[in-house]
Amino acid sequence: MIKNKIDKIFSKASGRKICIIGDIMLDRYLIGDVTRISPEAPVQVFDIKKTEPKLGGAANVSLNIKTLHSEPVLIGLIGKDAEGEIIKTVMKGQNQSTECLIEDANRPTTCKTRVIASSHHLLRIDSESKEEIGKSTEKKILGILDEHSDNIGIIVLQDYNKGLLTKSLIKKIINFAGRNKIKVLVDPKFENFMEYKNVFVFKPNRKELEDALGKKAKNESELEKNAVELFNKIKCTNLVLTLGEHGMKILRKEKGKIKIHTTKTHARKVSDVSGAGDTVISTIAVMLAGGASIIDAVEVANIAAGIVVEEVGIVPIVKKNLVNRIKQNNY
Repeated sequence: MIKNKIDKIFSKASGRKICIIGDIMLDRYLIGDVTRISPEAPVQVFDIKKTEPKLGGAANVSLNIKTLHSEPVLIGLIGKDAEGEIIKTVMKGQNQSTECLIEDANRPTTCKTRVIASSHHLLRIDSESKEEIGKSTEKKILGILDEHSDNIGIIVLQDYNKGLLTKSLIKKIINFAGRNKIKVLVDPKFENFMEYKNVFVFKPNRKELEDALGKKAKNESELEKNAVELFNKIKCTNLVLTLGEHGMKILRKEKGKIKIHTTKTHARKVSDVSGAGDTVISTIAVMLAGGASIIDAVEVANIAAGIVVEEVGIVPIVKKNLVNRIKQNNY
């Protein structure tokens, strides 16, 4: 049972450095009221009551790793702008290091501003650049990686197709990890989907699997067949397929044969699935850093996802809450 192992795993993972490379975002929430129509035009008037800045994208993965008591090393791009400064301020307030953030004056910090009134999402405003990074930025990222190579055992690649993880950089990072015996975990997006070959964990969701292969599964048998096809194409050590309320499937090889393990969801109620994928990859990374098997790592990640989806908004998984849930439910 996981409850008999969890304390030892977390003890070993405590303070272990885990590198996250990917697209950093600021999620800004404008919360207020709508009580009238503008006299200037037939539009609603939104009265702001408060503004809440939260970490998004790779920065949210970094936060989850921090709240699970491992030590994140976040490498990514921010602009030389107010939003970039907010990200640094928020991270420092969470006792996270910002030394590996790369500032680029030629592109804005990716920012998603959500306008919310009475718990209703009225509007989202995006500010971002999807232009691919240049060779000089690639060199900076690889240089930072090299500086930390002696004390990092896991690299998480968090791809949102915002231009940081180029095909060239992906290949160089995977080669770097191979030379230094570092496990690579990938949360992919469509554009670079097939570039992440020979990684330790590849974690798509069902839609990403179907989009990549260009076919939809009509039943569980077809779904597993498609997952096997992707597993063979990607040549990963472990494929973790997330299925929302239907849990997850883990594909791996044992004695030359592909084995499929299914774990059911542990959510008691679902309020908001935002950020659940970030929680899953973060928890898997921390569990692996603590010496857990891939099966145990995914089982714990599934429990963690079940906790965060019970909350409204993007919230990180907290170690104490996760351990308590595991022990209270005899997982």
